[in-house]
Amino acid sequence: MAFTPTRHSDNFSTAPQIAPEDMAEIAALGYKTVVNNRPDAEGGAAQPTSAEMEAAAKNAGLNYAYLPVISGQITEAQARKFAELLAMSPKPLLAFCRSGARSQNLHKLASGQSAAPSAASSGAASACNWSDSHDIVIVGGGSAGIGLAASLLKRQSNLQIAIIEPRDKHYYQPAWTLVGAGEFKQEATERDMASIMPQGVTWIRAAVTGFDPERRQVMIDRGNPISYQNLIVAPGLQLNWSAIAGLEDTLGKNGVTSNYRFDLAPYTWSLVRNLKSGKAIFTQPPMPIKCAGAPQKAMYLSSSEWEKQGTLKNIQVEFNNAGGVLFGVPTFVPPLMEYVNRYGIQLNFNSKLVAVDGPEKKAWFEEKDAQGNLQRLEKSFDILHVVPPQSAPDFVRESTLANAEGWVDVDQVSLQHVRYPNIFSLGDACSSPNAKTAAAVRKQIVVVAENLLAARSGRPLPTRYDGYGSCPLTVEKGRIVLAEFGFGGKLLPTFPLDPTVPRIASWVLKKHILPTVYWDLMLKGREWLARPSVD
Repeated sequence: MAFTPTRHSDNFSTAPQIAPEDMAEIAALGYKTVVNNRPDAEGGAAQPTSAEMEAAAKNAGLNYAYLPVISGQITEAQARKFAELLAMSPKPLLAFCRSGARSQNLHKLASGQSAAPSAASSGAASACNWSDSHDIVIVGGGSAGIGLAASLLKRQSNLQIAIIEPRDKHYYQPAWTLVGAGEFKQEATERDMASIMPQGVTWIRAAVTGFDPERRQVMIDRGNPISYQNLIVAPGLQLNWSAIAGLEDTLGKNGVTSNYRFDLAPYTWSLVRNLKSGKAIFTQPPMPIKCAGAPQKAMYLSSSEWEKQGTLKNIQVEFNNAGGVLFGVPTFVPPLMEYVNRYGIQLNFNSKLVAVDGPEKKAWFEEKDAQGNLQRLEKSFDILHVVPPQSAPDFVRESTLANAEGWVDVDQVSLQHVRYPNIFSLGDACSSPNAKTAAAVRKQIVVVAENLLAARSGRPLPTRYDGYGSCPLTVEKGRIVLAEFGFGGKLLPTFPLDPTVPRIASWVLKKHILPTVYWDLMLKGREWLARPSVD
């Protein structure tokens, strides 16, 4: 079978696009009904038609239903029809679309999760009894969404702003690398979402299922669609752990860890401080990813600890990078290579992690040679630090707001959507080709806040984004190479110092100063050193 069904209950599963020849195996797996939620011709000539799928299903003895849904535009009528199919069709039932996301969202709406909202309110923001219409709706309660809402209200306090965010916790993710090195407390990176919501913002505790930009509405998994005058799309990235076979079954045990998850960063530190000999493999998936330097930061900090313990000579450290270079801005490669050589790290480029067997302590990589030929290599490990492949969330990738690569399609200097001028995007999910870091968001907030308010009043957009991003490369405990750069790799240092030199001051900045800047300035609309260099 060319796909893997995702089981949501005993009677319901979803799958990405299936082929007519898959029907016999679907029947053999015990499914009784197949529902096609993908409109004909959505994917071009390569996509089988509903008629072809129906004939194949009937030949396999399966019931078949066709309920096409346009990506990002699920209607209440479609949800009701899907509920009827769930009630009346023989079970178990398998629904499919391009990726499976539309079918899953239909199931949520049809299963009663679209009933009255359920949320707790706080002194900072209302989280229940929300209205269906707002001046500005922000999708995402991460650093971009919270920081932008605060900055907008500093500029115009009477704005009616809503943030759609289902999670009840907010995280300072840049510190997870330090947690994984024993240099930062895990609990200091987490706060209740209610405690950081700006005063006066309506918090809609729901998950977004799609967009209807023509009607100026956001569809959610509970309650009516939310209407807006202006929309900000800032949901962050989706971490695709399941894209690596066997990984989800072994994360957090068998020596397999990742600093990209709050609950796993302490396990990284436990593994590092207890390893005295063996092999430690660090991985980096294909770009783009959030904080492109983070995969090797974990490697340098671990090596620094082993060097301090005197055990580095007994540990083989290996970096498997799916890309072709150590770092995307050439200026910073030489200082990084000094540490690669100092720690004796083996670099493997064009090497992508594809499978893991935790109990057997084995990992498999696809490596590409100079001629482009792929080979699959098996490697043993004692520690495996994994960075998963990443993408925009499915509800963005499958929407009309996305470009061909699945990112919110914006002009990179104004951050305004290229087709819908009342929509802006910032943070990791937007198409701007900058480093996906919290430092980039800090400057993007100013750009979007000023340009959005100008657009609302009919004025030209005044502020231009320079592509600024920052990657504090923790090359050893106590020293950092502070890489700051913009579009095209142009260096944009904040301080008049050689940015390629590892500095104690940069370590102090990252560990002791930037967390305070994040919680007490950035998320509260105080824009310290946040204006882009190009206006």
